[in-house]
Amino acid sequence: MLGIENIKSTMISVTNSYDNSEIGNITTASAQDIKDVADGMDAANKAMANLTKFERAQILEGAAARVEDSLEDYASMITREAGKVITQARSEVKRCCNTLRLSAHAALSLHGETIPFDAFPSGRERMGYFTRDPLGAILAITPFNDPLNLVAHKLGPAIAVGNSVLLKPASTTPFSAMRLVDDLHKAGCPKIGIKVMHGTPDVFEHVLALPFRMVTLTGGMRAAEAIIRAGGVKKYAMDLGGNASVIVMNDADLTEAIPGCVSGAFWAQGQNCVGVQRILIHRDIFDEFESGFLEGTRKLVVGDPLLSITDIGPMISKREAKRAEDWVNEAVAVGATLLAGGQREGAVFTPAVLKNISKSSKVWCQEVFAPIVSLVPFDTFDQAIDLANDSEVSLHMGIYTSNLDLALQASKRLEAGGVMINETSDYRFDGMPFGGYKKGSMGREGIKFSIEEMSQPKTVCFSR
Repeated sequence: MLGIENIKSTMISVTNSYDNSEIGNITTASAQDIKDVADGMDAANKAMANLTKFERAQILEGAAARVEDSLEDYASMITREAGKVITQARSEVKRCCNTLRLSAHAALSLHGETIPFDAFPSGRERMGYFTRDPLGAILAITPFNDPLNLVAHKLGPAIAVGNSVLLKPASTTPFSAMRLVDDLHKAGCPKIGIKVMHGTPDVFEHVLALPFRMVTLTGGMRAAEAIIRAGGVKKYAMDLGGNASVIVMNDADLTEAIPGCVSGAFWAQGQNCVGVQRILIHRDIFDEFESGFLEGTRKLVVGDPLLSITDIGPMISKREAKRAEDWVNEAVAVGATLLAGGQREGAVFTPAVLKNISKSSKVWCQEVFAPIVSLVPFDTFDQAIDLANDSEVSLHMGIYTSNLDLALQASKRLEAGGVMINETSDYRFDGMPFGGYKKGSMGREGIKFSIEEMSQPKTVCFSR
């Protein structure tokens, strides 16, 4: 760990991974910047906590309106910095507006409950209630793959409760996040209460040592372990990725299952923590599903993400595309069959479809976070459940079936934070609880559930 006196500001260039053009530059935090955050924490907490619920809701509604009015500008920025195709970027902007408005509604309905103290003999002459109070300062760390809406999922609930936030967006995709913070300020949020800071892991080792009440991260396991080591005793809420399976039973409607799985596997170039990574298909329909899936995959248009006809743009970097290429080659080397795609040009990696996968392959046992999917046959429902559950991490899973009993069994037996029936793992509504189920499961997002994570109950008791 570098001494804080050695922390100097540096410039980071942010580039478009499709054409390598420079989008802009960001400046990393200096030692003085870190000291300023520390010195300003109390004032930031008071500024946010003193906002009324109405004022918080007005800020969030105002920001949502500003984002909505600038939808095309936001979408273009997301596409340029993240490589997400423009049609999907527009969808993300709309989801951000929804997330902010859900947070505004939650601010207005934030309440506690009365407590029946007289339900016990010792409480005979007592009455009271509890409220939900802000935690205080929160450090929010967000990833590149949804660079706007996942920021909204941190900031919206935090503002609704009355917390201050220091936001660290991904250094590859900072500009949509920075614009959202600017729009929150323009909508009336105190500037001292929501700030943005950029920096390397060395910088944030010092930031994490500050007295934040909570750290919320969407990222990976290694980042989480480093953050907890540096941060010490704090509250943590972390989404640490998944390895999603979708089961396709022999009674499934393939006209729904096939296009759903194509979209679920390759949305956002597969850089999606609930994206479909394994498709488990009943052997009776395997050949039919494979044929239809390959046909759908080959129709996907790969190219310039700013063109509305494009389905697949670049991955976040050449390095990540090279990793995806290496993982596919490793799988093929130990027996897998590459049915489609798997070619790389720069940061663009064509959608790869594999079968005959070895369970020792990275594409089976780790989160691929790339446009790579494996088709796997099964013979019995029990076997499908066992295959789906064969993962250390789990966010969402899905099953296609017309059998209600099997759907209910799957909902009970699948080890996941969410089970989607006749839908892929890729579905998420921004108001529902969202989080991991196995290793690294730490808290839940989804507006109501984030608010519970970001607040603390205060009991008030009157003795008569």
